[in-house]
Amino acid sequence: MILDGLLQFTSSTGGGTGNGDSPTAIGSTASANQLDLHLATGSGIPVLASGQGARDIGIGDDPAMKLLVLVTAAFTTGAGGTLSVQLQGSPDNGSGAPLGFVTYYQTPVYAVATLVAGARLMDMDVPRPPAGVAEPRFLQLNYVIATGVMTVGTIKAWIVLDRHDEFYNSTINSIIGGYPPGVTIAN
Repeated sequence: MILDGLLQFTSSTGGGTGNGDSPTAIGSTASANQLDLHLATGSGIPVLASGQGARDIGIGDDPAMKLLVLVTAAFTTGAGGTLSVQLQGSPDNGSGAPLGFVTYYQTPVYAVATLVAGARLMDMDVPRPPAGVAEPRFLQLNYVIATGVMTVGTIKAWIVLDRHDEFYNSTINSIIGGYPPGVTIAN
């Protein structure tokens, strides 16, 4: 799996129990970083030609760019908290800033018991914008806590190439599954 700092949604310093985002209050909290798909000068990567717009990274190439959103420190709450994650995009407002974010995709609502270290919350390819929505220049994640204030918990998230995926295991995806061995030899 290839992790790139230019494609990291979450904070790389501070935040809760370590690096990452720590949404804890009821309501919506945007990820620490907004990804600029036009790429600013000074990043070491060439800016797109004038009038070309932003890169469309959700075009489904093989291999496709994928979302990796995982819990790095378990969430806890005193009263049955829930969390969902939204992928949002925004076009340029004409001055190099977001115009207004629109939700492209939202995960199911996860109960706090599911939000254990290693849980992967949004395993999917980067989607194209929904019909009738402008191609985005900016992407961000939005964390929605509907019930129960969280007391602790940390999430890290990227757009990655060649995400490490294995067979889903049971009802929590924090455990790498795989098929059971056909023959087990004791040492």
